[in-house]
Amino acid sequence: MVNVGPLVEPQPSGAAGEAAAVPVRAAAPDGTAGRAPGRRARTAAALVPAAVMLALGLWGVDRGGMWRDEAVTLQVARRGVPGIWRLLHSVDAVHGLYYLLMHAVLAVRPDEVLLRLPSVCAATATAALVGALGARLAGPRVGLWAGLLYAITPMAGHYAQEGRSYALVAAGATGATLLLTRAVRTGSWRAYGLLLGLTCWLHEFAVLLLLAHAVSLALAGAERRVWRGWGRAAGAVVLALLPMALVSHAQSAQLAWLGPPTWHTARGLLRAFLGESDPLYWTCLPLALLGLAGLAAPRGRLTLARLCLPLTVVPPAALMLASQLSPLYVDRYVLYALSGAPLLVAAGADMVVRLVRLPVGGARRLPPVAALCGVALLGLGFVCQLPLLRADRDPANRPDDLAAVARVAQREMRPGQPVLFLPAQARNTALAYPDAFRGVRDVALLSPVTGSGTLYGQEAGPALLRARLAGLDRVWVVADRDLVEGRWSPTGAGEKAKMALLAEEFTPVEESLSPDASVRLYVRRAGVSGAPGAPPGPVPPRPARR
Repeated sequence: MVNVGPLVEPQPSGAAGEAAAVPVRAAAPDGTAGRAPGRRARTAAALVPAAVMLALGLWGVDRGGMWRDEAVTLQVARRGVPGIWRLLHSVDAVHGLYYLLMHAVLAVRPDEVLLRLPSVCAATATAALVGALGARLAGPRVGLWAGLLYAITPMAGHYAQEGRSYALVAAGATGATLLLTRAVRTGSWRAYGLLLGLTCWLHEFAVLLLLAHAVSLALAGAERRVWRGWGRAAGAVVLALLPMALVSHAQSAQLAWLGPPTWHTARGLLRAFLGESDPLYWTCLPLALLGLAGLAAPRGRLTLARLCLPLTVVPPAALMLASQLSPLYVDRYVLYALSGAPLLVAAGADMVVRLVRLPVGGARRLPPVAALCGVALLGLGFVCQLPLLRADRDPANRPDDLAAVARVAQREMRPGQPVLFLPAQARNTALAYPDAFRGVRDVALLSPVTGSGTLYGQEAGPALLRARLAGLDRVWVVADRDLVEGRWSPTGAGEKAKMALLAEEFTPVEESLSPDASVRLYVRRAGVSGAPGAPPGPVPPRPARR
């Protein structure tokens, strides 16, 4: 068996031998051992995809609305470090490092563009790293194609424009995978362990990357020296992650809304990885299968297939299997696994291209424009997915749009009027867009977010809430549409008390709907005792707003 140690010299595109393989000593197309691809070609394989990803990431980044998770990032990151630290003891410990990072970023200017800019930069880095990984394992042409395919994938573009940690995790995981290919040659695992440990602290499910890398080393037939080095690095990562894992486990009720994934979930992830438009999907799927030919290479070779197949499959599969017992799976938690899919597709495309070598100087070689033809085809793939990419930049196509709710509230409510958020999570809109609720009176709020160390503030109990509502003739209610339309029922005593009091003592007289929430005015029912005084009169007209 050939030792898996010096396995990172790249095989030039078009070289003889297994597709997408990294042999112990690479052979150049003319048979001269050790000739590496040109530095400029390798650089282009990383920089061109990065430029495309940066352009797509900045396109429409200021879409004029946040969804609920982005709003949480904004309102938490705007707190002081002591306030963030206090919050992490009760909720969202898994995002603690990210919140601290965003606290520093948003100190410059707390707006939506800056909120998403770290994700744009991280996605740009990931596209470059995919290109660099392909160039190292299979040559610059494969790296260029893979990096560009990653950049035009709607799933990558979606999280490139989201103010959450997932794009940063993808960059860290792809960088750690690239460092793995260096570590098996040099025996130096420190950088690999440090980067992967930092990535796991951005999101703990990145630890599943260790399983993928272990499978890759097993497929390559790694020698004991490599396993020892990797094992020490992996052990250090797990030990460093253990404190956060223990705290986040105690906060696992945050994931109570999840259900177990199904075969439909797996098929959806496959389409997201290979292309959501039918033409691109049915082109990429067979190419990815062709890219698996590197699995048949002699043992001792860390081929592209042996590295990227586990990267793409193992983390999602492991999380889906674990979720059959305790639901944990959401596709964004394994976004980093996307990096392997375009590399397999590009390797398969490279196999196809090498079948059309032309006679040049007595030898059969690839035409010089082969790489550019591949880029042109990727341009067609981009056109196929352009409607999806364009639609993704519309706030209405995110899970919800809190800016739309805030606009309704600002139009309908007047300073001094009482408001009730149902459930408490609906207060997220006011926390993200405080100007829209300036001057209104939050009836249920007992302690604000900074004082309570919570995401949405501490609310009054049922008895105190009843007493507060008893003094009101009218109240605005900002309610989740799922709750209003009966698709979700509250479980906490406080939320049930809100629903019961509104049903028993108030009646709705005016409603403004957004796709994500109901902003409804309730007035006290005639004959139902409330505050001392006469029953409510007509609703006064709202003054015009500037």
